[in-house]
Amino acid sequence: MKRRRKTRIIYVGNIPVGSGNPIAVQSMTKTDTADVTATLKQISSLEASGCEIIRLAVPDMNAARSLGKIKKAIRIPMIADIHFDWRLALEAVRQGVDGLRINPGNIGALWKTKEVVKAAGDKGLPIRIGVNAGSLEKDLLQKYGHPSPEALVESAVKHIGILEKLKFTNIKVSLKASDVGKTVEAYRLFSKKYDYPLHIGISEAGPPSQGIIKSAVGLGILLSEGIGDTIRVSLTAAPEEEVRVAYAILGSLGIRKRGVDLISCPTCGRCRINLRELVEKVEKKIKKIVKPMTIAVMGCVVNGPGEAREADLGIAGGRGRGILFRKGKIIKRVREDELLNALLKEIAK
Repeated sequence: MKRRRKTRIIYVGNIPVGSGNPIAVQSMTKTDTADVTATLKQISSLEASGCEIIRLAVPDMNAARSLGKIKKAIRIPMIADIHFDWRLALEAVRQGVDGLRINPGNIGALWKTKEVVKAAGDKGLPIRIGVNAGSLEKDLLQKYGHPSPEALVESAVKHIGILEKLKFTNIKVSLKASDVGKTVEAYRLFSKKYDYPLHIGISEAGPPSQGIIKSAVGLGILLSEGIGDTIRVSLTAAPEEEVRVAYAILGSLGIRKRGVDLISCPTCGRCRINLRELVEKVEKKIKKIVKPMTIAVMGCVVNGPGEAREADLGIAGGRGRGILFRKGKIIKRVREDELLNALLKEIAK
C-alpha cells in the first residue's frame, strides 16, 4: 500500500474530504426525488447502513424544490446532482444542499456558470466536477477517437479551468468509466498533476454479480496506490448494497473497518456439515452489526480453528458435533444443531 496522496481538504457539510481524513462512503438515492416520503425512507435506511454522504438526482424543478424538506429530515450531508439547467443548481443552493455535482461546461453560457459559482461560493459549498466517459464532449471524442483516459483528464482540466478563472477552487473531481482500466489510468494521470480531492468509482458497473468484482478491482487498485478521498460503488442494486460493498473494499485493504468480516472455508472432502446453509444463516443474522469484528464459519473441526485463528469468534462443524472458538482457542463443544445459536450468543456478549 502506498501512502495516501496528499490533496486539498474540502468540506461536504460537516464531513472533511481530502488528505488524511477518512475516505467518506457515498451512495445515491434511487427514488424520484420529488417523492419526499420515499426518498426519506431510503436515506434513513442508508444512514443506518453507514452512508456518510448522499447524492440526489435533480432532473427538474419539482425535484429541486423538494430538497429543502429532505435536507431538514436527514442527518448526513446532501449533494444535488445536476445536468444542463443552471436554474436547478441555484434552487438547490436555496434549498440548503451541502454540495453540487455539475459540469460547468454543460450548463450553458458563462454568465450562467458565474451565477451558480457565486451562489455556491456565498454558501461555502463545494462543487464536484463529474467527468463520465458516457457523456464526454463531442470535440474530445473527435480528438481522441474514443473516451480514453487522456480525454477524461482533458475534460476535467477544462472544467476546472472554468471554475478557477472565476476564482472558485472549492472543487472535488471524479473521472469515471465503466471500463476498469480506463478509469484507473485516468485517475493516475490526473493525480500526477493536480491536488484536488478525488471522488472515485466505476460508473455503470452493472449488477452485483459483475459490478462488485469490477468495483473491487478498480477501486482496490486506486486505493492501494493512495488515490481516492471519497468513494461510491455504483451497482444495479439497492443503494444499501453499494454502501456494504464500499466498506468491504475499504476493510479488505485495512483502510476502514465497519461491521463483520465473515470468513468461511470453501469446503473440501473433510466437510461433513451443510456449511453453505450455515454460512447463509450467519450472514443474515450479522448484517446489522456495526462494530468491527471478524467471524469465522469453518467446515472442519480439525483445521478450522487454526486456519481462522485471527478471527474474534468462530464455529467449526463436524458430523453431529462442533466447536465454538475465540482467537483460535476452543471455548465450547456443542451439538451440530446448536452451532448457530452458540455463535450468536457469544457475539451478543
